[in-house]
Amino acid sequence: MPQPHRPTRPARPPEPPRARRGGGGGRARRREGRPRWGVRLAAGLSVAVLGSGAVGHAVMTGLDTGIERVDPFKDMKNRPQAGHGINFLLVGTDGRDKISPEEKREYRLGGAPCHCTDTIMLVHLSADKERASVVSLPRDSYAEVPAHRDQVTGKAHMAHPVRLNAAYAEGGPNLTVRTVENMTRVKIDHYLEVDFTSFMKTVDAMGGVEICTAKTMRDPNTGLDLLPGTHRLTGGQALQYVRSRHVDGASDLGRMQRQQRFVAALIKQATGGGVLLNPVKFKELSSTLLGSVRADKGFGSEQMLALGQAMRDFTPSSSEFASVPIGSPSFRAKGIGSTVKWDEPKAAKLFEALREDRPLAPARPGKAAAGRPAAVPVDVPPPQVRVQVENGTRIDGLGGRVDSALRATGFDTTGTPGNGGGRDVKRTVITYDPRWDRSARSVATALPGSELRAVAGQGRTVTVIAGADYRKVVPVRAEDPYQGAFGVVSGDQVVCGT
Repeated sequence: MPQPHRPTRPARPPEPPRARRGGGGGRARRREGRPRWGVRLAAGLSVAVLGSGAVGHAVMTGLDTGIERVDPFKDMKNRPQAGHGINFLLVGTDGRDKISPEEKREYRLGGAPCHCTDTIMLVHLSADKERASVVSLPRDSYAEVPAHRDQVTGKAHMAHPVRLNAAYAEGGPNLTVRTVENMTRVKIDHYLEVDFTSFMKTVDAMGGVEICTAKTMRDPNTGLDLLPGTHRLTGGQALQYVRSRHVDGASDLGRMQRQQRFVAALIKQATGGGVLLNPVKFKELSSTLLGSVRADKGFGSEQMLALGQAMRDFTPSSSEFASVPIGSPSFRAKGIGSTVKWDEPKAAKLFEALREDRPLAPARPGKAAAGRPAAVPVDVPPPQVRVQVENGTRIDGLGGRVDSALRATGFDTTGTPGNGGGRDVKRTVITYDPRWDRSARSVATALPGSELRAVAGQGRTVTVIAGADYRKVVPVRAEDPYQGAFGVVSGDQVVCGT
């Protein structure tokens, strides 16, 4: 049963669409009616350039020189057997020592650098290049680092337990890769390390990334302050978004969900914004990324070009996101404190699927047909919201139509619509107990233009009094619609406008 909710600020009204340059509405309409041969030709030439081996390599020439190299695979033995597809270990490090004092103040990056990993993701690109699977590994995961020699002091260390992000502090990329491979039995093919600075530069090179949220997000520690709605984040704002841990009670696990949503939005921006089809834009982005990350010796411009070619036909639904199944979110380990303990049997099945190059998410029944209205994300999942519909007009059957439409988008309606106290309601009204205001806002999102009225003591059931203005119910979905045994969500379920 949903718990009482604290009131949130109302969503900011949508901004009006930008006017077309040059005015002349008639001319604009005539242009829209013509076949866009110029655009199609340009896109075709771009594909040809990036698809051509010789020209594509010429476009990317010289980018390797700016990459800072690491050797995460040095002297590694007894590694897992290689599977199908390509596996990347993507590591986000602190790197606040490279941030300017102004940026530190603006984005709340105080404190000393921790020389540890802030984010750890295992990214699998399928052998057929049609799917990317991203698995988040909680940084506080209980882990055992293998025996190793300290890179600074040369002192030998026996295998011992740590939080996963401490492996980087003890032994850098090499010990991090060894630890992750031991835990997952997935062989890592490439290592990419991104710090705060390179993250912000990459986002800005993309022209910002669009994020939508169904609730107010505010974290005084990072300075994040987003109202419900859609926002295009700059590099610095995006850093606040992916770093925030105090937006809700989910702490680091909630932060991982936001990081996954951000990666899905990044993929959407790259594949839908023309970046991969424009040689100049693609080189600019690649130059920014490769010039500000640390990577293994085998990853360079050739691999970036191959990755760009592989992702040309990607859509948000081509990516899927999962977090390692958790057995205990607060496992006490001697000498370490509270850690995140994995559910070993479920985690083993998850990583087995990666090794065998299988999709993590189950097939979704009844996928939305092309042209169907986009589902809008809401804070409270519709199945958790109980709704009673009443007909506030003299229109026969209106209550039944509204009840059926709300049920079709997932709301738990009573199925027994009644007649309201008045029969001349012009505007649809939603009455709700203030303790369940978030539930009421989910219903209001499905009924745009409706009026919200708080009624103390009404209880958890939200009442909809259908008015003469009713036209349709807008499909809505939970903001984090996890599904399947591994809690997997596909990219099209978490980006804006899907």
